[in-house]
Amino acid sequence: MAYGWSVVDEFSERYADLVTGSYDCVDRIVLNAYYPLGHSPGGFRVWWRRLHGDSDELLDNNHLMRFAGRFARRVRAWGAASGVPVIDCKAGERKHEIAERYLAEHPVARPGVFLVLVAKAPATLWDVRRSEGGVLVNLAKKKASYVNHYSFHILDPQWGHVTIKMSGHPPFGAQVILNGHEYVARAAQVAGIDLAMEGNCFTAVADPQALAQIADTLSHDATVGRLSQVCDRWIYTACLCFGLDIDEQRRSGFGYNYSVYQVEYSRNLLFRSGAQMDRVFDMVVDRTRSRLDVPVLRTLFGAKTRPHRDRAGGPPRLAVVIETPQYDLTLFKVHFGRLTLKGYTKGERVLRFEAVVHNTKELGCGRAIDKFPTIVAKLAAMVGRFCSMLDCVDVAFVPDGTLDQLPLPSQIGATKVGGVDLNKPRLRTALHAVLALSAAPGGFTVADLAAKVNTNTGDHAYTIRQAAYDLRKLRGKDLVHKPGRTRRYHVPGPSARTIAALLCLRDQVIAPILAGVHSPHHGRKPGHWTVVDRDYETLRTGMQTLFGHLGIARAV
Repeated sequence: MAYGWSVVDEFSERYADLVTGSYDCVDRIVLNAYYPLGHSPGGFRVWWRRLHGDSDELLDNNHLMRFAGRFARRVRAWGAASGVPVIDCKAGERKHEIAERYLAEHPVARPGVFLVLVAKAPATLWDVRRSEGGVLVNLAKKKASYVNHYSFHILDPQWGHVTIKMSGHPPFGAQVILNGHEYVARAAQVAGIDLAMEGNCFTAVADPQALAQIADTLSHDATVGRLSQVCDRWIYTACLCFGLDIDEQRRSGFGYNYSVYQVEYSRNLLFRSGAQMDRVFDMVVDRTRSRLDVPVLRTLFGAKTRPHRDRAGGPPRLAVVIETPQYDLTLFKVHFGRLTLKGYTKGERVLRFEAVVHNTKELGCGRAIDKFPTIVAKLAAMVGRFCSMLDCVDVAFVPDGTLDQLPLPSQIGATKVGGVDLNKPRLRTALHAVLALSAAPGGFTVADLAAKVNTNTGDHAYTIRQAAYDLRKLRGKDLVHKPGRTRRYHVPGPSARTIAALLCLRDQVIAPILAGVHSPHHGRKPGHWTVVDRDYETLRTGMQTLFGHLGIARAV
């Protein structure tokens, strides 16, 4: 099997015999484009004076609004003259779906703008106030107002479908939206690698190892230059020119800086068999959703079944294709603030795990575009930890002697702390919360644990002081770690396996068996018996016989 160098998590290793290859790839990238001088009152006034011959006599709300009107007229006139549709979108419409349908019906061959979508979105506008004598008194930002934004859909020779969403009001803030899979697909075509693509996922790859090497280039420092180049290639000549022509841009010194706003990073496992992939993923979801306290577990229903090989015609043709998935899709999603971790299936036999940062401020590593490799490295580590924690929670294990050692006291430095008694409801609830927080990318705090326990129990009786005491007990048994002088706690992989096994034994083995033994007659059998139901019934009847031989009477 050919793996990319970064695929080293425990989940991937466990199911290595079932996959033919894998690759890591940056998916959706959203960059903020901003003019630095345009976001402070003094800077905006300097830019305006450059544009108007060192004078701010015309700086008022009416002239600012005229910029937006001129932008709209120029876009629509250019669209009519060039044959490029300019479509006004209603609230709630998915603009990327409109663009995908347009591309499917109107194949685009030449690079450039092929579609413009207009929709309202919030933007911060400047408010100019003058005295009765016309003297400029104040220049301040208004609260966010809904104004027209223009989404320029562009076909780029290297990055494929690129979207630049720009406000028509000065200082013309914009967002640049790209997809790493489209960049990798074009680079793979140049390298002669045959592949099949569905949406933003490669569903069949002739050479997974070569593809993984190409996809890995998006995490290198050179990607910063590539991103800046594709932005500069289009934002001035294809978008900003409707608000400021080239001469006005040059005269006023208008130039964009870029920062990273959102990034998606995925790990993709290519299974040999779609049926095997379904069994593995369904089993993992079923066992881990209650242990990780997954807030969203939903099925997207569609019209057709999962695509499969046409055995009469042989394997599917390896080519770059785009198809909207319509088959049933289970989405496994976990939220941590502005971070999202999720797993789902794509195509016939691709299992994807994904890390999404909805605002890179959450990562605390900076948002300038030169921080892009650092952001990608953090997301890659999150995906790896998420996959490993899924495996640890899914395949639980109790080391020898653990059950005997847990109730005994332990010591942290010079402090002696109590043991871990699983018969106490509060400690079991705390362990459930710790396990649910084990996949948190940056660990969790005492306050996070208290909040999770109170959410699980439905009341607010569990205090931060109790959470701190319970965490000291767990630290004494090496079930959680607190690195250095930080205030955040982490659950190591082996400890997650132990906690999951202990809770499973207590809640799903011992308690049901004892409850079933109390009632020798089971009553009406359910209409549908799962494998686990049959295992419980076998254990229940066997335990009744064992209790009889041991002389243990059932409760009356």
